[in-house]
Amino acid sequence: MPLRRSLPALLLPALLPVVLATGCTTVTASADRAAAPRELTAAQLRSAAVTDAELGAGYTVTLMTPGPANPGEGADRETADVPACQPVLDAVAPANPANGPAAETDLSVARAAQPGGGLYTGLLAFAPGRAAAVQAALEKVLGQCTVFTSAARKGGHSRHRLTRADTPTVEGADGVTAFTLTNESGATVLSQHAVLARTGTALAVFSTVGTGKEPAPAPDTHIVTTQVGKLRQAQTAG
Repeated sequence: MPLRRSLPALLLPALLPVVLATGCTTVTASADRAAAPRELTAAQLRSAAVTDAELGAGYTVTLMTPGPANPGEGADRETADVPACQPVLDAVAPANPANGPAAETDLSVARAAQPGGGLYTGLLAFAPGRAAAVQAALEKVLGQCTVFTSAARKGGHSRHRLTRADTPTVEGADGVTAFTLTNESGATVLSQHAVLARTGTALAVFSTVGTGKEPAPAPDTHIVTTQVGKLRQAQTAG
């Protein structure tokens, strides 16, 4: 089954006790900033999404309607054989539980120089301190779900492999986590590379998709740093 292109459910507080093993690269100690970051409203979070103009020539941004507004969202959700690994699958096929982030905005970014690819981003707003708690919970369970299987609601089983992914510290972020998840159930191995960046009270999850012959590439650094910077600005603006 193909991997989903959005990751917001990775961050849902209800999943934290059994949260997934991802690849962690860097968590900085910059949480205490001079200006305390504020919780973003749904409108503020949507306004904090990067635009074509901010990224420059060759980039096209598409904002998407998140969560329950999408018909059939969660219909292709899979169940992991090991409960502790379930958040991995919820990350790529959101179930939209009611106790998720306070606000969410999803977008995709296409680049003219890479017509066959794209970067998919989930922006999530939390109450002060909650994003840091989510990040900390992820750090505590690294390496537990390197290989596992799952069953789909529509039938069939899948085999997954989860590996660490190194990534440099993102300028302006308070913490960074990266991982690659594969689906090896079909004739072609599908992969998803994700980078989670925590910025104050918000989390941004960037992901790309690929196959065995053309693995998912690391997210475009320019997009990541530009988006993180705009999230930081939105939380500290007067």
